[in-house]
Amino acid sequence: MMGATSNSSTDAFILLGVSDHPRLEIIFFVLILLSYLMTLVGNATIILLSHLDARLHTPMYFFLSNLSSLDLAFTTSSVPQMLINLWGPDKTISYGGCVTQLYVFLWLGATECILLVVMAFDRYVAVCRPLHYTTIMNPRLCWLLAAIAWLGGLGNSVIQSTFTLQLPLCGHRKVDNFLCEVPAMIKLACGDTSLNEAVLNGVCTFFTVVPLSIILISYCYIAQAVLKISSAEGRRKAFNTCFSHLVVVCLFYGSAIYGYLLPAKTSNQDQGKFISLFYSVVTPMVNPLIYTLRNKEVKGALRRLLGKGREVG
Repeated sequence: MMGATSNSSTDAFILLGVSDHPRLEIIFFVLILLSYLMTLVGNATIILLSHLDARLHTPMYFFLSNLSSLDLAFTTSSVPQMLINLWGPDKTISYGGCVTQLYVFLWLGATECILLVVMAFDRYVAVCRPLHYTTIMNPRLCWLLAAIAWLGGLGNSVIQSTFTLQLPLCGHRKVDNFLCEVPAMIKLACGDTSLNEAVLNGVCTFFTVVPLSIILISYCYIAQAVLKISSAEGRRKAFNTCFSHLVVVCLFYGSAIYGYLLPAKTSNQDQGKFISLFYSVVTPMVNPLIYTLRNKEVKGALRRLLGKGREVG
């Protein structure tokens, strides 16, 4: 069993990544390193602005700072190990490191699925129930919704990761991926994995297809409400805010559905590897860009912060 045979120092896993194309490794190293640095700067900036600027002390930016915190942890759970493996000849990750990565990566991924629904609900209330917005989205409810997202993701990870780690290995520990995640770990197993794949599909349907459907339905109501706004400035502001969230939703759920809902044994592994790379590296990097480029409030807060910095200097 995976769990039962992991008591010696030799029980490390090998993350193959693109080791079959050695010339690509340095290219991937540079691109992933740059993406990771942009992720750290972009998400840390949003967290900083949300806490320091009083004008951003609203439910929307509370949830956005949660998303940025999640994205920082999400990338940090996998990217440093990717960079180590891409830089040198050693492609191994310890058993404990692989298990930790499996639990944390799945926890944060599932949390983001729930958090994006919460953010869609916040936008729905703001656009469709503007007069009752501050009453409905009170601080207590915001903290409760955030806690549900984080704890719901953790519960999913504990159940699904533990179930995956019970599979027997086929005598090798070569993970044909950049990181330890459930579909790649299922490929290591020998014997019948149909039950694991069924559980994976069921859980992932619950955490991806169902939330995505709720979000899309809520945006149908939001679109109707936006069209009724008489002010052109009001319509544009509502559209920009909702558009940013919708782009993030499509990027995240699209890649997650492709990576997790296709049968783990039959899906194209090269495609699966790069989809994993997309939602673990690219999506957390572009989220801050998407939310800031079309958002005057964030750009204004950044200008005020930089202005204070110059005054102090």
